[in-house]
Amino acid sequence: MSDPHRSNPAGSESSAADSAQPQNLTAATVRFAGDSGDGMQLAGMRFTDASALLGNDVATMPDYPAEIRAPAGSVAGVSGFQVNFAAQDIFTPGDEVDALIAMNPAALKANLQDVRAGGLILVNESDFTESNLVKAGYVDGYNPLDDEEINANYQVTRIPISRLTQEALASSGLSTKDALRCRNMYVLGLIFWLYNRPIDVTVAYLEDYFGKKKNLPEVAAANIMVLRAGYNFGDTARLFTHRYQVDRAVIPPGTYRRITGNEAVALGLIAAAQLSGKSLVYCSYPITPASEILHSLATRKQFGVKTIQAEDEIAAVCAAIGASFAGQIGCTGTSGPGLALKTEAVGLAVMTELPLVVVDVQRAGPSTGMPTKTEQGDLLQALYGRSGECPVVVLAARSPADCFDTALEAARLAVQYMVPVILLSDAYLANGAEPWLLPDPDSLEPILVQHPRANGDRFQPYSRDPRGVRPWALPGTPGLEHRIGGLEKQDITGDVSYEAANHQLMVERRQRKIDNIAEILPALEVCGEEPGDLLVVGWGSTFGAIRSACQQARARGQRITSVHLRHLNPFPRDLGPLLSRFERILVPELNAGQLRAVLRERFLVDARGLNKIQGQPFLIEEILDAVDLMLDDRWGDSLSRAPVARNRTAKRG
Repeated sequence: MSDPHRSNPAGSESSAADSAQPQNLTAATVRFAGDSGDGMQLAGMRFTDASALLGNDVATMPDYPAEIRAPAGSVAGVSGFQVNFAAQDIFTPGDEVDALIAMNPAALKANLQDVRAGGLILVNESDFTESNLVKAGYVDGYNPLDDEEINANYQVTRIPISRLTQEALASSGLSTKDALRCRNMYVLGLIFWLYNRPIDVTVAYLEDYFGKKKNLPEVAAANIMVLRAGYNFGDTARLFTHRYQVDRAVIPPGTYRRITGNEAVALGLIAAAQLSGKSLVYCSYPITPASEILHSLATRKQFGVKTIQAEDEIAAVCAAIGASFAGQIGCTGTSGPGLALKTEAVGLAVMTELPLVVVDVQRAGPSTGMPTKTEQGDLLQALYGRSGECPVVVLAARSPADCFDTALEAARLAVQYMVPVILLSDAYLANGAEPWLLPDPDSLEPILVQHPRANGDRFQPYSRDPRGVRPWALPGTPGLEHRIGGLEKQDITGDVSYEAANHQLMVERRQRKIDNIAEILPALEVCGEEPGDLLVVGWGSTFGAIRSACQQARARGQRITSVHLRHLNPFPRDLGPLLSRFERILVPELNAGQLRAVLRERFLVDARGLNKIQGQPFLIEEILDAVDLMLDDRWGDSLSRAPVARNRTAKRG
């Protein structure tokens, strides 16, 4: 923010004029943090929606505990929701937090290091009890609210939110436990007031969700009462010297909605089915963070969507292959551990040359790893993780809204080239949200699908068109009977073959079909000078941080160029020539350097990696630091010692 938040001790006076005239900001980042049962995700989403409806550009980052039921009051059990809202285009949920809402000591401890110097820390003083301080890991009677260094570096405002919530609901008849469940609405109302956001949209949401859908009008009334109490408290308590205003962003005209990556994947797959005249059959086994795709599609039966919750990952992908064999769009979704289980069946789809879409919402691994944290660790598994020579198409979405376009393209390539396509998303994209401009349905290109008909000759299931694509024969069509399965096929006839030369021929033809897709890929979108002093190459969810960092670097006079890859197999035809024009190449990834290794092997370039494996996305400043080191030739000799993201340490405790 251009000016730090200021707070006064309770009972002190502030200017009514200051409160009445909000201070204009270009952007602000707010993080709600509390126990996993404190409703921080709901508060964050409602604040996001209110900001979006005001015309701000928004980007969010929900942060869930990795454990299903972490101990209450512990740092491991903290749930957070960060939202960056701005009067200009933004690509990330923000590096540093301008205002932190900490509902208990653990929330403060887990998030303090991310608050900018001079930022606002609003704490629920009611829950800073001795027992809660111990649960959070503070020892020897230490209370961070009394720490002189913290109070000197941040604008700490103590508000007894729990007590004030109970007082607001004293006449409601709710139990103490039920009343305290409304605390998130109290703090939301207060933050609505602080940032000059309207509460009417949230009131309507509560009336609809609790009052109508859940048939709990008393719960709706209680939450609305507390929301208004928090808003009025901000207006009357005089704890803040300023309110803040973020004006509308200048955006292209049209109809927008807030969308998460998982929601966008679901809508993209539905659009593909509609454009191809096929039914979408989505077969999945629940797994974090991909389960919401199944949940979203299960509510779309009006579009002919069929969903199957299978008994395991293998059954799910095999059912999807069966749907494709039957002539529909077969899809399955999972995360990294599930992709490993599906690999043999993906090989079956490669051998039978049937369309299949596999959505991999990556998470931190290996094994169970950190299920709710993000990572880009599955690229090599997607490229090579199958037996034999087994090529598939690999795409990666770059933002929550881009998940729609990438899912639509994945399905289009799958059915038009009769290949499996792996779509890489991750937890950051899946759960994050941004405004999405609803496309004009008439602008979406139809997906042309042709099925052969019998012509009196023997059907040749592995004959190919000029692109190398075999026909998609519908089972039960008279005259199109043919053999299918995992054994190697004889060229043209599809009969089982053990002939050595034929095996090599079929391997090469399956690979050539993938390679031919590069011929239809659009030219790379290159941002910056060409050639420049440094090329930053990214893929997937690193897009926002890379784009923002490169924009800032160019603004300060550095000749930085960036390119972001959606197509990871095959690569676009112009990638090699682009790489050859740069002496310095930086590849930021949320892994140990997987794309970097592929680029070095494929194009023989000295690509260097910036690698972060912490379950969190890149900060803009981390990429800017790496850019400076690369330009100054201070990167170091060994890639294994390349600078990684800084770990900013929290204050004492």
